[in-house]
Amino acid sequence: MKAAVFHAPGKISCDTVPDPVIKDENDIILRVTSTAICGSDLHMYSGGIPQARPMVMGHEFMGIVEEKGKNITNLKIGDRVVVPFPVACGSCFFCQNELPTACEHSNPDHYGPEGGILTEKGGALFGYSDLYGGYDGGQAQYVRVPYAHFGPRKVPDNLTDEQVLFLTDIFPTGYTGVMWGDLKGGETVAIFGAGPVGSMSVKSAILHNAKKVIVVDTLQYRLDQIKMLTGCETILWEDADSTVAKIRDMTSGRGADLCIDAVGFEPERNLLDKAKAVLNFEKGSIKVLEACMSAARRGGIVSILGVYPVNYDNFKLGQIFDKGITIKSGQCNVHPIIDTLMDHVQSGRVQLDDIITHRLSLDEVSKGYDIFDKKQDGCVKVVLDPWKSIDF
Repeated sequence: MKAAVFHAPGKISCDTVPDPVIKDENDIILRVTSTAICGSDLHMYSGGIPQARPMVMGHEFMGIVEEKGKNITNLKIGDRVVVPFPVACGSCFFCQNELPTACEHSNPDHYGPEGGILTEKGGALFGYSDLYGGYDGGQAQYVRVPYAHFGPRKVPDNLTDEQVLFLTDIFPTGYTGVMWGDLKGGETVAIFGAGPVGSMSVKSAILHNAKKVIVVDTLQYRLDQIKMLTGCETILWEDADSTVAKIRDMTSGRGADLCIDAVGFEPERNLLDKAKAVLNFEKGSIKVLEACMSAARRGGIVSILGVYPVNYDNFKLGQIFDKGITIKSGQCNVHPIIDTLMDHVQSGRVQLDDIITHRLSLDEVSKGYDIFDKKQDGCVKVVLDPWKSIDF
């Protein structure tokens, strides 16, 4: 089969690799019909998340059941399903307590309670390094899906692939960031990052009846697109101080009720930022998180959706304590909320596919990663068709 294979930072190519096979009676083999490139994939692409051996990429995918293990009774051959990005068993303590990203069984080689940098991680993720389970991902023509009795959800016939594809990750992730804010209606939500997760956070804030949604980004074209789609207010990032001042001006001097970091550890940085990271033995920067903590009102909430893989010096604990800020963070637990979100899509309360800017064949995956990483050609979201323009 054809698959997008990670070889080294900056090098992902469409290769011919062996077809996946059933390894456990709870597995299915999925014929992938749609898959996407995620901002988290760029952390492997950049080298920010280490990976030594070649690996099939991708944790946003859906498709049709081709084969199934003997224990799979909830699905039949030919069912079209969408698959949450965490690999979770469904039976351990954490899965039973709606925390499938902490699954105790899916990542046996690197799992542990500490949450270390290179060991004692959480549960596994599709196509996201050996640290997170080493499972091949779904940027491919076929993928093995473990624990298929727990993860995959059937897709209603009246919905297209693109309408539901983002139930795999970015819509649940954006929704979770807003859900953590415990909105009652009428609040102000400031979202840092107008990429795919930030865009889904905007849509989710609107679903939760936020009165004002403010989106911050360094790129005007992304701000223009999300404003066109949702009617939100926007701020073009010039620096942290001016951005925070503008948010306070828009909120009677108090700051936002909820700030969402949808950027993570690899924001755009100048040479001084990069030098500081080297001196402190850090990867990337926490400049966006620091801006969120300043822009949040006293007693407000900060949701961290962007990835932060290492520890950071000069973390502003004193500011958090003085302002009484609540911080919530982590990988999104898709399984407990995906059915609710599917209903939002089916009812028409939210549209997900309007953020897609590029539709490419799997053969063009190198181009897809390049333009997504460099934010070229107005790119916001790339969807790949594994079966388009493939020569057999």
